[in-house]
Amino acid sequence: MAIFDITQRRAHRSAHVPVYGIKTVSLAVRSVIAGAALAAALAAGPAVAGLQDDFRALLDDHFNWVLKENPGFARSVGVDIDPIAVGDVSLAADDRRAAAEAVFLKRLDAIPDAGLTPAQRTDKAILRRLLAESIEGNSFGQRTILFTSYSNPWQGAAGQGERTAFRRKADYGHYLDRLAKFPETNDTLIAITAQAVKGGYVQPCVSLVGFEQTITGVIQQDATKSRFYAPFNRKKPVDATDGEWAALQARAAKTVTEVINPAYAKAAAFYRTSYAPKCAKAVGVSAQPDGARYYAFRIRQLTTTDLSAEQIHKIGLDEVARIRAEMEAVAKKAGFATREAFVQELRTNPKYYAKTPEELMAAAAVQAKDIDGKMPGFFSRMARLPYGLKRIPAETAEGTTTAYYGPGNPELGLAGHYYVNTSKLDQRPLYELPALTAHEAVPGHHHQIALQQELETSKFRRYLANFTAFTEGWGLYSERIGIEMGIYDTPEKEMGRLSYEMWRACRLVVDTGIHAKGWTKEQAVQFMLDNTALSAANIDAEVNRYISWPGQALGYKLGEIKIRELRARAEKALGVEFDVKRFHDAVLEQGAVPLDVLDAQIDAFIAAEKARVGKAG
Repeated sequence: MAIFDITQRRAHRSAHVPVYGIKTVSLAVRSVIAGAALAAALAAGPAVAGLQDDFRALLDDHFNWVLKENPGFARSVGVDIDPIAVGDVSLAADDRRAAAEAVFLKRLDAIPDAGLTPAQRTDKAILRRLLAESIEGNSFGQRTILFTSYSNPWQGAAGQGERTAFRRKADYGHYLDRLAKFPETNDTLIAITAQAVKGGYVQPCVSLVGFEQTITGVIQQDATKSRFYAPFNRKKPVDATDGEWAALQARAAKTVTEVINPAYAKAAAFYRTSYAPKCAKAVGVSAQPDGARYYAFRIRQLTTTDLSAEQIHKIGLDEVARIRAEMEAVAKKAGFATREAFVQELRTNPKYYAKTPEELMAAAAVQAKDIDGKMPGFFSRMARLPYGLKRIPAETAEGTTTAYYGPGNPELGLAGHYYVNTSKLDQRPLYELPALTAHEAVPGHHHQIALQQELETSKFRRYLANFTAFTEGWGLYSERIGIEMGIYDTPEKEMGRLSYEMWRACRLVVDTGIHAKGWTKEQAVQFMLDNTALSAANIDAEVNRYISWPGQALGYKLGEIKIRELRARAEKALGVEFDVKRFHDAVLEQGAVPLDVLDAQIDAFIAAEKARVGKAG
């Protein structure tokens, strides 16, 4: 899973800046490759140029507006409009932004497709989708839900020092100026959450086990051990004297002790006394006010399809049956009579588990470097930005997933990172590392996201386009590339990959079961236990995530199915001329896009490949 750096985050919206959603507009996307209409429009000459200029101006205006509304995001792309601004997280600000988006949408609809370049048509279709979904999402009461079992704004704030470039003493001073404003932001977050409680938009009790620790765990009595203080443990900036650096460090320690710690204690107390006692008994979002309509919106938003919950549930059951048969075959190859017997061995034999966090991190590092060496055989273009490994913060590790990816930032000189969970070591099997690493690092999230950051295209596409079905679909497809790379060289590793694919197939069944079919958490857990080789701890954390983050988990398998479908289409159309490196580059060349855009993108690739081969012949 990829975790994006954001300024404002609503738990039930997309994880990117700005907080946008998705809507299927297939006809608009298909027009991207409608060359005849474009050729006719180009004959109009100056009028067409004017339309294209109007569209470029709209994109610029929109991007500049996003920078102004999201100062943290602006800093991340090297535009520091106001170095001490923190952004407005209030609901009133959300309403104001939605009104501004409606104005942008009206301007966008006034520009006809005819006359725009193919790239501009794609930009227009995507921007329209994002604007329309953001406006629609703001109309639901679920916008007051600020956290899931997976993430929350208090964890986001605690990690900001890791996502900020510190080069001069002014950078440290501005960082502390921003931290001084956190109590006001904290009060707003608490007020919004209080409104959520009043409106009935509360997370289910079963998904909140250990949640308070994600807030209280940030509080450190020794300020120098706080995550907020971490930047001040570095070498002093070149433009600071020893005295100035000591003063900045003292100010940082005082800020942690007198500003940050009390704010976090206040948030934890509110959660403990006012939120937790009102947690929901029903696990499905459909039990919330307007919940069924909201879940349908989430499906459309996060899968970029028009599939219903019932259709997705059926797709999931079919995939589970297919993968189960493959798992049975692997179990027999390993010498076990049944899949269940092999899974029991994998879950209980201590030889499959690291004894220390250092051993697990070392194994992950070796696996990552092994895959790095295989990448040129499957891609022509490599990302320039490197990635590293980090442990998931201790205060969240026990309640979160096995690993995730945090994007880097070329503008700020920050590498991407593959975060590994080193808690509950007896639940983190080593045989899962090949699939896990392929998904989170390369060829998965790091490769795809770092390449998108290098796109020579509009800033809108480079920085603002993020679609779960594409990003997570690519991550899951990348696990399958590992088959061709030969990284699953034992039955255990093969079963680990199949278990991961089964995990994502089960999500289609479990997410829709919980939120559309009335499933309990116990039903969901049992379904996962029956069909995957995941440990009990991983399954519990995953089901909590599906409960508290409706629809997000659907994008993985549906996106991977689409990419596999498109590869089969290209292989059939191109025959012996099919080049997997060129296909992979084509999938990634426009960054994250909705699935219907990707469909048109690969159709265009196939046509171009036929023309290229024809000329060569």
